[in-house]
Amino acid sequence: MYDTIIIGSGPAGLAAAIYAKRAVLNSLVIEQAPASGGQMLNTYEVDNYPGLPGINGFDLGDAMREHADKLGAEFAEDTVTELQVEGPVKKVIGRKQTYETRTIVLASGAEHRKLLVPGEEALTGRGVSYCATCDGAFFKDKEVAVIGGGDVALEDAILLAKSSRKVTVIHRRDAFRGARILQERLSACPNVEILWNTVAEEILGTQKAEGLRLRQVQTGEQKELPVDGVFIAVGIQPNSELARGKLRQDKGGYICAGEDTKTSVAGVFAAGDVRTKEFRQILTAAADGAAAVAAVENYLNTWNVSEI
Repeated sequence: MYDTIIIGSGPAGLAAAIYAKRAVLNSLVIEQAPASGGQMLNTYEVDNYPGLPGINGFDLGDAMREHADKLGAEFAEDTVTELQVEGPVKKVIGRKQTYETRTIVLASGAEHRKLLVPGEEALTGRGVSYCATCDGAFFKDKEVAVIGGGDVALEDAILLAKSSRKVTVIHRRDAFRGARILQERLSACPNVEILWNTVAEEILGTQKAEGLRLRQVQTGEQKELPVDGVFIAVGIQPNSELARGKLRQDKGGYICAGEDTKTSVAGVFAAGDVRTKEFRQILTAAADGAAAVAAVENYLNTWNVSEI
């Protein structure tokens, strides 16, 4: 019987692990991947984490995991398939075994939304990327495309324009959704072209990305665009399947939880990118992990053992 089980080992989960050990809680972190860090592992450079400017995501994730290990945090590599959250004793059902706990901290994060077009999966990592910060340096003096129209897509295009020969932004609508200041910065880039009302129907290439098959949504006209790299920035989606039918979620699938990380079920908490929040960064995810453990402690302090 654990005091708390933390599901996920990104910045929220690792921070929760650290705070749980400092609070002398009998805790367990269940991680699906063989390496801790979550989305941090795919970030080439993290320049906004206080005190560690320019650190890469892998090193930051490794440092957080090392901190948790030094405190004696317990980790299990398993894939959680179901949660049983009703009642004072909750069950976390994994493929390897079933775990019992008084509380659960869901820190399962989010992932990049896919286009779901031919060539995308096969060429991911071979010219197809979801992170310009991570992979933009590989496309210096080359031609690339950015697909999307929100803040991330505009930021990616601006970043890539600094080193790429040409950047083509492909957006399915006739206006961007991104912030006005980003639109102004993008328009000031001389090597950026925008294709409005256009969607990508296929990513071309065999061993690496070589181009895009595009369709103009108003006319139906199709054409091919030769590019060396394709950066997809069409949003993120939470890894919240475990919460479906168990916890309240918003229309986007994010678990409804405030800054106190409390969900709609007592004793279950959501931290990091998987919960409803305005700002999703490594720093805010780590802060959520700390807040979740504080909420766990408060819950356990009022927990009625006689209810078992």
